[in-house]
Amino acid sequence: MMRVNKMNHPNEGIKCVVNTCEYYMSGDHCAAEKIEVQPRNAADTQETDCATFIPKD
Repeated sequence: MMRVNKMNHPNEGIKCVVNTCEYYMSGDHCAAEKIEVQPRNAADTQETDCATFIPKD
């Protein structure tokens, strides 16, 4: 996954509580311009993964 542009405002409609992510904004917002969720054939929530996640420096 290529790095996604980090916006200076929240991406409305995306709630994220992963405060260790580079795109996390206080208030449980996501600043990623877009996100990618994988894998294609997931059977339940436990199998899904946010491929856009990048650990904070």
